[in-house]
Parts: sequence; structure tokens; C-alpha cells
Amino acid sequence: MFSARSLFQEILDNDDSFRLFCSIAASGESQGGWENARIAALVPASERDLAPRITRHGADEDKHGRIFNALMKKRGLKPVDVPADTDYTMLLERQGIGLAHEKLKSDEPLTVRDIVTYLAHSRVTEQRASEEMELLRKYFGDHPDLGRAVRMISKDEDNHLAYCHEELLRFAAAGHGRLIQRTLRECALAEIRVYRDVSLAVMSHMGRVLDWPRPKAAVLAAGIRAVYAYERAVGWRRMVSLRMPERRDALGGPATRSPEFA
Repeated sequence: MFSARSLFQEILDNDDSFRLFCSIAASGESQGGWENARIAALVPASERDLAPRITRHGADEDKHGRIFNALMKKRGLKPVDVPADTDYTMLLERQGIGLAHEKLKSDEPLTVRDIVTYLAHSRVTEQRASEEMELLRKYFGDHPDLGRAVRMISKDEDNHLAYCHEELLRFAAAGHGRLIQRTLRECALAEIRVYRDVSLAVMSHMGRVLDWPRPKAAVLAAGIRAVYAYERAVGWRRMVSLRMPERRDALGGPATRSPEFA
């Protein structure tokens, strides 16, 4: 039988699967960096005080993309094209979640409603990112090659989640509570579907790279579908609650520099 730790270790030990994993991660982080940079540039005048935090969020995402690319470079690997069915960010956009790229590519200022939508979308996706990095930190936080990167990214994702909670509570106090709860629920239900589909796609690609036997692939796919069934029933609720974080102003100040891995 296999565990999450052994599965991650198998992906880590093989150059082709490691390259695919890092390429998918780097692409998603870089896309998030671009989105946040555009949102910061288009923040409405009434919310200009929020722009530096959005900029910091984007800078962190860019840094994470550079870290994943540096991890590949250290092993003498080059990024590969990301399969379309593993592109979490773009698949969410196609579901109408978050702010459309067409809107972000224009020079039209965003509205307060747009900013609430952005924060609600981020609150849901950063919950996922924080949980995934916590799992990697548990298994590989002390790894000689990956540990430093995993710890740094995990801390950043926790800060991003704290920032989303704090800002959404501020907007709720300003009278946007119903919009926030409705948007959070829509985002959460769409995200768990996309996460299921992307997880199945990633495992399918990994299975071909690592030549997994059919029974192993079937068990992994069943596990992914079981997680989705739980999240569809009750698990999605953890993504829509709001509480004031212990660390306030988590994205105040400049982004930390990307460490050298290569």
C-alpha cells in the first residue's frame, strides 16, 4: 500500500515527474503574480490603500514561480509545457470564478464589487494552497533540497490566507456581507470541482510518466473522487468561513527575496 508521503517521494525521485510537478506549480504561481499585479494597477480610487498589499501578494506569487523554476534548474531540468487539463488557474476562469483576464487586460478601473470578488476568490484558492503546502511542509520541511523552499512558500500562503480573511471582514463591516458570502459559496463549489478535475488530470499524467500499474492509478483516482464527495457534502464550508487572523496586516511591507537554489 502507498501513502501520501510515498507518493510525493516517488514524484520527487523521478526527474520527469518532478519536472512536470514543478512546471505546473511554477506556471500557476506566475499566472497568479500577473493577475495580482494587474488588480493592483486597476484598484479603484476608494481602495488605493489596498494596492500595496495586492502588489505584495503578486510579488510573492512571482517569487514562488521563480523558486519552482530554480528547483528544476538545480537538477539540470528545463520546464515543460503545462497540459491544458492541469491548468488550475485557467480552468477556474472558464468557470467564471474570479476576475476575467479580459477585464484585467483593459485599463478600466475596477469597482469595489470587483475587489470583493477578487478577495473572495483568493480566500478560497489560498485555503487550498495553504493546506497543500502544510502537507508538503509536514513531509518535506526538513528535506535537504526542498525544505527551505517548502517552508518559505508555506509561510507565504498562510499570510495570503490571513490577508484575505482580514480584508473580507473589513468589507463585510462596510456592508458587503451578503455579496461576500454569496461569492465565497459560488467560488468554493466551483473550486472543489476544478480541483477534482485537475487532480485527476495530474495523477493521469504522472501515472504515464511513472508507469503506474492500472490498479494503483484506479485507487488514486478513487481517492480523489472520495475527497470531492466529502468536500461537496460538507468540506466546502471551511472555505467560506471568515475569522480575524492572529497575524494582522500579514501582507504589510515588501515581499521577501527569493532564496538561491541553483
